[in-house]
Amino acid sequence: MLMKRIIPCLDIKDGRTVKGVNFEGLVDAGDPVELARRYVQEGADEIVFLDITATTEKRETLTDLVRQISAEITIPFTVGGGIRSVDDIEKILKAGADKVSLNSAAVQNPRLLNDASRVFGSQAIVAAIDLRKTGDTWGVYVKGGSEFTGLDAMEWIAETEQRGAGEILLTSMDRDGTKAGFDLELLSKVNQLVTIPVIASGGAGTIEHCIDAVLTGKADAVLAASIFHFRKINILDLKKQMRARGIPVRIPDLTT
Repeated sequence: MLMKRIIPCLDIKDGRTVKGVNFEGLVDAGDPVELARRYVQEGADEIVFLDITATTEKRETLTDLVRQISAEITIPFTVGGGIRSVDDIEKILKAGADKVSLNSAAVQNPRLLNDASRVFGSQAIVAAIDLRKTGDTWGVYVKGGSEFTGLDAMEWIAETEQRGAGEILLTSMDRDGTKAGFDLELLSKVNQLVTIPVIASGGAGTIEHCIDAVLTGKADAVLAASIFHFRKINILDLKKQMRARGIPVRIPDLTT
């Protein structure tokens, strides 16, 4: 069985890490470079950087900040926000990212997934999908969760895999920042639908929530923000408890 990953998420606004609830009410959570450095020291497997206002502000991702963070870390680094073209992806990868996360641009131009995976390889392309549930179905939102696309989430998720995405970053907007637990029903449905790895996002509040995401939701990775930013949960403690429950995780030697 593949190792399950723990991924802190840096939501960036105006060069600072922020966190809200249901994508609203953002509060400052610290300096992203310092946080990234800390997460490497705590044993994180990857870091995700999302420039959450780049699309709505119609500007490019903060490449200088990406470059600063990449210089400080030794683990895989995914960057998203404001990426609209193959050229944009190339700039981000050259700035030090290992993968890029595509959300709004992929919905507006699905061919971008095909082109990006062909040029850079599927392993470098993450389809980020923000969802809200209405009745028995989930809808897809873009532009930092501010705009409903009208797309059925399951249809879009399946299409992103067909077009070459190598991974799905699945965020439940209903659970985001609530610390009420991941949407296990959603995770289970998506993992039955696709064969590529699925990252669970939205709702982490306890160690048990993270364990449930893997054991019940079948997530390949768990992404969280506030519980790590504000030191509610230590990454190494989380991994030790996951391993005790039979979940394969990488526990590095942090004494060197």
